[in-house]
Amino acid sequence: MTRQGHDTTQPSRRKYHCTACHHYFDDLTRTIFAGHHPPLRVWILCLYLMGLNVSNEQIGQEWGLNKDDVHRMTSQLRTGIMAVQGEPTLSGEVECDEVYVVAGHKGHSEAVKKRP
Repeated sequence: MTRQGHDTTQPSRRKYHCTACHHYFDDLTRTIFAGHHPPLRVWILCLYLMGLNVSNEQIGQEWGLNKDDVHRMTSQLRTGIMAVQGEPTLSGEVECDEVYVVAGHKGHSEAVKKRP
């Protein structure tokens, strides 16, 4: 592997060349961040704000980003997180409780009226 300078659009990102397979790649190749325009710092900041339960709209307003772009970024981050976590394995004694919640009766307002 040899270094081949820096990315022209994002100078902080290095470019490399594999001498074995003759392919070029950069720091983000084969990651969920590859092929996207926002800098890595924006992705990390978005991930941090997601951890604080900040909405996509608030993230966009705070950093001057389009809400659709923020939605794509958060969706991709969530997908990447779920791919890494995998299925949980239960062991030992496991308890499960059931809860049934009625969110409303659409079109049947009389069914949810309070009775005297």
